[in-house]
Amino acid sequence: MTSKAKRVLPTRPEPPTVEQVLADVGGTRPADPVLLLPAEPPRTPGGDHDGPAPGQEAAEEEERERLYRQSRGYVEMNRRLREARGQLAEKCEELRRAGAALERDMAEMRQKAF
Repeated sequence: MTSKAKRVLPTRPEPPTVEQVLADVGGTRPADPVLLLPAEPPRTPGGDHDGPAPGQEAAEEEERERLYRQSRGYVEMNRRLREARGQLAEKCEELRRAGAALERDMAEMRQKAF
């Protein structure tokens, strides 16, 4: 048999101080990809730039409604699964008791037969 050697992991380094973070950020180029803002989404010509495009609002509402119904379905299914699990546990215990009773009855029958 072989024994496994316990691996000792190195300790975690201390997190950088605020001064170290500021020095690191201050030393980067302005074009550093980490510091760039994400590109703005393309604007639709002639549309409202602050709100959704016509028809998009209805589609978003339908999607929210679909997700809501789906979530409700999951919650209901979860409730039914919990109930079924409880019923199965009860039936399992009932079968264990019946099995134990059957074993006792069989033992009694063997004793009476011999």
